[in-house]
Amino acid sequence: MIGSLIDKKNLKKTLKVLFWFSAGGMLGLFLFVGFTFIIFRKVNSNLVYPGITVGNIDLSGKTEQQVKDLFSQKNTQINNTQFTFLDDMNIATVSAKDLNYGYNGDLIAQQAISIGRGDNFFSNISLVTQAYIGSLKLEPSYHYSEEKLIEILSPFIKSINKDPTDALFTFENGKVTTFRVSSDGQMIDIDAIKKSLDSQFTTLLLSTKSPKNAPKNISIRIPIKIIKPKITTDKINNLGIKELIGTGTSLFSHSIQSRIFNITLAASKINGVLIAPGEEFSFDKALGDVSAFTGYKQAYIIQGGKTILGDGGGVCQVSTTFFRSILDAGLPITERNAHSYRVGYYELDSPPGLDATIYVPSVDLKFKNDTGNYVLIQTLVDENLQQLSIFLYGTKDGRTVEISKPVITNIIPPPEDRYQDDPNLPKGTVKQIDFKAEGSRVSFTRLVHKNGKEIISDKFISNYSPWQAVFLRGTKEN
Repeated sequence: MIGSLIDKKNLKKTLKVLFWFSAGGMLGLFLFVGFTFIIFRKVNSNLVYPGITVGNIDLSGKTEQQVKDLFSQKNTQINNTQFTFLDDMNIATVSAKDLNYGYNGDLIAQQAISIGRGDNFFSNISLVTQAYIGSLKLEPSYHYSEEKLIEILSPFIKSINKDPTDALFTFENGKVTTFRVSSDGQMIDIDAIKKSLDSQFTTLLLSTKSPKNAPKNISIRIPIKIIKPKITTDKINNLGIKELIGTGTSLFSHSIQSRIFNITLAASKINGVLIAPGEEFSFDKALGDVSAFTGYKQAYIIQGGKTILGDGGGVCQVSTTFFRSILDAGLPITERNAHSYRVGYYELDSPPGLDATIYVPSVDLKFKNDTGNYVLIQTLVDENLQQLSIFLYGTKDGRTVEISKPVITNIIPPPEDRYQDDPNLPKGTVKQIDFKAEGSRVSFTRLVHKNGKEIISDKFISNYSPWQAVFLRGTKEN
């Protein structure tokens, strides 16, 4: 019993001795490591500790100033590198030097020299040990002038950046009084360009080890970011009017002012008209009465085989343009009539044969809306360009349109010019009131396909009579 007590006492003493020996050993180890680190830090005073790198560049044993000088030298190596920014319309070039593009030597030097010199002693030992044994890599810091970058990109910003357009739709008394389709906006993606500059810096970083291999020109294509409108066209109406399905244009250069007035008035009569699914549209019906009573002025019209002054001259400019928009949309045309002769106005921007005359109420232009959705007519008169445009909006249904080039045959020269006396004009005055045109037969075809099937096959034939130039010769004595 006594022997077993002695054994227990001896065991406790033994455990105490081992504990104090172990604690003393750990303390000794800590003291040794701490003393060694103090000596190490003193030896490397004001120097970057061994094993600290930036990318593939070893900064061990360098002073803060030496690190700054090193990266200043590397910036000189890449100063002549050219950055070329480009898109389909513009191109701009700037050197790395002018862009102030290069290593941020001051920041790199500050970061490198501060590693292992923080407030936490044990953290410092850990960082230094890690660097010494396996190296410690810093990310390369660099800079460039954002102000200079925006200056270089300004031509792109002007030509590319545009705000999105919200849709407008006002429907009153069966007619659309306000209409505007929505459209996406776009802008240069500056963030993407900056990311591209980031990735290019990695290339330059590797090249500074061998300056001869440094890239001389780095091209960056301008990325574009699409901006969606807040209100889209398909959300503001339930009529299926959401996109452009057909366009027609014509020029009215050299028109007298009363003719331009009539074109504008007639275009306004059909602007905003809605055509229901399955409805046959009549141009005459939409236009209504064409006379001085409804506001039309006198301009040249074709009547009785002659070109004379009459109410509403110029209205056929609108019907011709509308005919072209129907052709383009691939809609079935149920009535169309050509002019008696080839009118010069309608061949300013088009081959012959693409005109349509109307004469309320007997000569009409008609088509059927077979799209399954409403069709909206929008007109635009541009007096600066002297151009009329007619747009048809609805829902595209996958139809495609092929229109052949017009074929001209049976050409007949115009008759000799005719002069007739006019007692209302001063003697010696000559005024042309009709213009010559050769007679001909003009034909073209249109094929419309949908889902791989032919749904419309048209052939439009225009038989134009030869037309005589007529001049008035004044006989009035002074």
